[in-house]
Amino acid sequence: MMHLLTILITAIFLENFVLNQILGICPFIGVSNKMDSAIGMGLAVTFVMLLAGVSTWCVNEYLLIPLHLEYLQTIAFILIIASLVQFIEMVIKKTAPNLYQALGVFLPLITTNCAVLGVSLLNIKKGYGLLETTFNSLGGGLGFFLALIIMASIRERLELAELPEAMKGAPIALITAGLLATAFMGFSGLV
Repeated sequence: MMHLLTILITAIFLENFVLNQILGICPFIGVSNKMDSAIGMGLAVTFVMLLAGVSTWCVNEYLLIPLHLEYLQTIAFILIIASLVQFIEMVIKKTAPNLYQALGVFLPLITTNCAVLGVSLLNIKKGYGLLETTFNSLGGGLGFFLALIIMASIRERLELAELPEAMKGAPIALITAGLLATAFMGFSGLV
């Protein structure tokens, strides 16, 4: 059990997809303007990452490897992720139309979010079993969620701050992201 907890904590803090591996920057910067859209996107990405990690592991283990089709991993994984995102999009549109509007174009972009594909490929590369894949995928999603929430809370406060005109918007967002990444790098000294 300790091994699984280590995988989870490592995925959240040490190998954070956004702040350490620099994957998924587009939705990270694009949706972190407001807390409510950041929460919605974070939950959607976490859910998709978890399902994608488990689904892709199963497809790889029980279909691609037995048929010696490992070279189709990337294509198969992208198709699985796209299907999951379409499902999530339909559910959010039906159950939370305001959140669906707030997320806008970024919801379908989860399909091309390289962090989601990254977690699936890393699970295979690290040779994880199903349980380890589940914890790593959940940790990757929670790490993305954590980074998004922290960024959204800082950006909401920065809206109230007096900043030079040239620093408003994307410049201060990128500086903030860089400082967050530097702060998260401090966790790597714990291992």
